[in-house]
Amino acid sequence: MRLTLLPPRASRRRATARTYLGALAGIAVLVAPAAASAAPADASRAPASVVALAAPDISLANQKAHMQQFQAIANANGGNRRSTTAGYTASVTYVFDKLAAAGYSVVRQNCTSGCTSGAGPNVIADWPGGDPNQVYILGAHLDSVTAGPGINDNASGSATVLEIALTLAAQKPSLLAHVRFAFWTDEEQGLNGSEFYANSLPAAERARIKGYFNFDMVGSINGGYFINRITSGLGQTLKAYYDSIGVQTEENTEGAGRSDDASFNAIGVQTSGVAAGASRVKTAAQVAKWGGTATAFDPCYHRACDTYPSNVSDTVVDRAGDAAAYALWTLATGTPPIVVWSDDLESATGWTVNPSGTDTATLGAWERGDPEQTTSSGTKQLGTTTSGVNGLVTGRLAGSGAGSYDVDGGVTSVRSPAITVPANASLSMSWYLAHGSNSSSADFFRVSVVHSGGSTVLFTQAGAASNRDAAWGTGSWSLAAYSGQSVRVLIEAADASTASLVEAGVDDVRVTA
Repeated sequence: MRLTLLPPRASRRRATARTYLGALAGIAVLVAPAAASAAPADASRAPASVVALAAPDISLANQKAHMQQFQAIANANGGNRRSTTAGYTASVTYVFDKLAAAGYSVVRQNCTSGCTSGAGPNVIADWPGGDPNQVYILGAHLDSVTAGPGINDNASGSATVLEIALTLAAQKPSLLAHVRFAFWTDEEQGLNGSEFYANSLPAAERARIKGYFNFDMVGSINGGYFINRITSGLGQTLKAYYDSIGVQTEENTEGAGRSDDASFNAIGVQTSGVAAGASRVKTAAQVAKWGGTATAFDPCYHRACDTYPSNVSDTVVDRAGDAAAYALWTLATGTPPIVVWSDDLESATGWTVNPSGTDTATLGAWERGDPEQTTSSGTKQLGTTTSGVNGLVTGRLAGSGAGSYDVDGGVTSVRSPAITVPANASLSMSWYLAHGSNSSSADFFRVSVVHSGGSTVLFTQAGAASNRDAAWGTGSWSLAAYSGQSVRVLIEAADASTASLVEAGVDDVRVTA
């Protein structure tokens, strides 16, 4: 995990729409997979409670063997595996060869912009089969800091992701969703490898990614049990595993924005993941909950003493592997969910604009209709929806310029009709937020659920002082806490900065169980 969050870069030019492998820049090697198995035409995400095949027990012995190999690589190459060194190149070769031998289609993706000069490649591996329009990615950064071999940070995450990939290949379950594994370069220098990958994806490929799971520092010796975006649908799937073994979990606040999931959050892909803590001191309450001492979760964070086996907890890393496998098997091999409510927004179904009478936006209120495209340093309002003709958009007309009908002056909100929530339900939708470089974190796109006890925020995408073009993404959030209740979905967009250019869109809202 990198030490500090760097200032956001200026937006990069988008890749043109074409096949995914063609869109990858600087591919050095492609290994052809075995013949792909047939995939259902419309497979979709399974809820955490419905599993077609039991998730496997990920071998702790194998995870440790991978970490031991990464230590040996560091020992033979100057004591570290920094992205620009021979130690990193040897780490890439080790992971690549294991995946290729197991039957994956594997590429070395060279980072041709934004990475440290001389940084090695990302490693991207696809398992054949599963619906190509439903993709789940598990990723970890493969590089270390210069100070040491980086065993907890992040050989632990890399070993975990690698062993899950090898277990999937060995068991060959029937897949509803497509599965991809990624090992990122140059994370310690600023999330550069994952950011290059994410920003290189055409919009159509982004929309196919239904979730990204990140694994960074998953074996801290004084560790805790942290989940990124724990209230999201993906986060709840990971939490379900820890709940099943009686281990309490918390939101990963220390790692927020500091690892490769941030690169996917930035392009609208829903993320989650597992971490065990870095330099932050474990609180007394956390000691009471998890054991250990009121010292740093990882006392060797970014130090030469981050070595194997002394700086890894077998228990913590073993649980991380099993939680990851539980989530992947649930989502990729489970029974498709039953749609209990959906709205493609092609006809009026009872959505209410400004339902509480408190909206402050003077322009760009939510409306259902056929949107007109607007452009300002890139597309800001999309002229196409994810299905059909209509969607929910903030001021659907283009006007004389991109700023004619964008959100101005505050908040605009729209609320769904009432929905009765069954057990084990989740909410999903396609969405986007676009803004110019005159935006700030005060601007936002937000999804909340209005229930008998009030209103609860499920998701917020904040603005930033950088250009963000419109691109459809997909989000999914658990509604398990509202089982049996009649709820409504509340969607808000805000221009709360001075003279900001803000647009948002929503389509294909559904509740599944």
